[in-house]
Amino acid sequence: MNPSLVYLAQTETTAGFLSQNADALARIKNRPLDKSFLISVDSFSMLKTLTRIPKAHRHRVRKAHKTTFVYPCGLAIRVIKDTTHLQFLQKIKWSYSTSSNPSGKAFDEVFAQENADVILFTCKGFFESKPSSIIRLRKSKMKKLR
Repeated sequence: MNPSLVYLAQTETTAGFLSQNADALARIKNRPLDKSFLISVDSFSMLKTLTRIPKAHRHRVRKAHKTTFVYPCGLAIRVIKDTTHLQFLQKIKWSYSTSSNPSGKAFDEVFAQENADVILFTCKGFFESKPSSIIRLRKSKMKKLR
C-alpha cells in the first residue's frame, strides 16, 4: 500500500477518503491547507505514539465506539474498531480521514470515485450514515463538539 495515494473506502460511518498525504486530501476537498484532518489509527498502541491520553479519560477512550477525541495537543484521533475498515488500516497503521463528499455537500459517489487514486469496494457498497461523535478532552473535563 502506498501511503501517499488517496483511497476511497467505506469507513465506520461513511464512505471516506483515506491517505497519509494531507495535501492531497485538502486539494480534493478544496479546503485550506491549515485545516487539520481527523486521524484514524488501527490500535491503542498507535494512538499512544501520537498523543498522551489524559488519565481521567483513559477508560472512556478505550470503551468508545464511533467516537473521535480531540486531545489537548490539538489532534483529533479515532481508534477504529470496525473490522472491514480495520483490515485496510492495519496495513498502513494510521491515515488522515475525511468524508468523500465535496465540502459542505452530501455524499456523491461519482465525485468520490473520480477523485480517489484507489477504490476499495466491499460487498456492502458505499453509504453515508450518522457521523462519529467528537469530544474534546482536557486534563479532567470534556466537551461534546458533535
